[in-house]
Amino acid sequence: MSTIAELNDTIRRTGSGGTVVVTSGIAALPEEAQGRILVLVATFDAFTENNDPHGEHAFGSFDFGEQTIFGKIDRYDRYLSHASPHPTNSVVTTRVLTVMLAEEC
Repeated sequence: MSTIAELNDTIRRTGSGGTVVVTSGIAALPEEAQGRILVLVATFDAFTENNDPHGEHAFGSFDFGEQTIFGKIDRYDRYLSHASPHPTNSVVTTRVLTVMLAEEC
């Protein structure tokens, strides 16, 4: 597994090593549903060559009832203004995990 995948797995599984954001669509759901969705994001491990071609574990998709949920990790510089110049270096990289309804894309 790549270093980027390991770092992405850390934020996805624990919420540490970056910032976790939920979109307004997720925030509008009942608290119990939000909690279950965050657990499903944290435990997502269905990465394949088709949905993870670079082996970075940066995106996951699953169904939750009638909704499709996306969990997406972006790697920014420390100021959140550009892509990270060195995504394996946590000193210069801020990871942002966004959890959203597919329809919000």
